[in-house]
Amino acid sequence: MKSIAALQAVGTANPFDGEPSDAELDAIDREMPAILAGIALLDAEIVTIDRSPTELDERRIRRARRRVLAARRELANRSVGVSLSGGAA
Repeated sequence: MKSIAALQAVGTANPFDGEPSDAELDAIDREMPAILAGIALLDAEIVTIDRSPTELDERRIRRARRRVLAARRELANRSVGVSLSGGAA
């Protein structure tokens, strides 16, 4: 049986070093409010997994859902504003 192996690295200009780039870190920073709102929603839902939700639990989940939607809306509006801010040439 003949083995197949690459003789050299396939044409990548700069090899992956395992660390996020500055652009990726900036994107994570921009999305952080939405990420944290999603985590808060998951926390609120996890509390009610093994029991029926109380009125307080339901309010907490509703508030968390509204925060998720608001954070996503803000992120979407910010990204649209960035793409439209250049103007037509």
